[in-house]
Amino acid sequence: MKLDSKYFDSIRSKRAAEPEVRATGPLCQWRGCAAAGSHRAPMGRGREGKYFMLCLDHVRQFNASYNYFQGWSTAEVEAFQKDAAIGHRPTWTTANGERMRAGAGNNGVFGHQASDPHGVFPWRDRTEEAGERRRRLRPLELKSLEALDLTEKDADKVTVKARFKVLVKRHHPDANGGDKRSENRLREIIQAYNYLKQAGLA
Repeated sequence: MKLDSKYFDSIRSKRAAEPEVRATGPLCQWRGCAAAGSHRAPMGRGREGKYFMLCLDHVRQFNASYNYFQGWSTAEVEAFQKDAAIGHRPTWTTANGERMRAGAGNNGVFGHQASDPHGVFPWRDRTEEAGERRRRLRPLELKSLEALDLTEKDADKVTVKARFKVLVKRHHPDANGGDKRSENRLREIIQAYNYLKQAGLA
């Protein structure tokens, strides 16, 4: 086949000039820049969630000079950082007058004075043994301690449990030949111990 044939020329199509491909999207918002703005840059404090659209060169320049705390004093920045530790959530005063705040106190939990009747926080026992003031005992708790031959100052878990074991062995019917008085005394001891256990004292 001849390349310069009239038949070959008639089937040859002429290609139209391809249109210039341009980037779609916003232009860079830097003054005087006509490049595509494909990178986000924050607008600043008080306009969170809003962004400038910049090209790569200008977003690098913007990031190098950006300061969220511009115009703030050192004290204001420190206060902001302190509140950031709790996510800027509000705090409140509890019934006993303490400020409750996430991250405050020992081991990041509310503090030594917080009520812990079930012994969830391990440092509570240590602080109470160190002489921290305890709540006043209720009349039934005092009566239960008396049933175990204990006083208010002896009201710690180890002492109560040890005294309970001694008294159960002493007043068990098998150890007293089935004596009814020992049986009644044993019932009283068990009830007192169970009440102290529910109150968190045993």
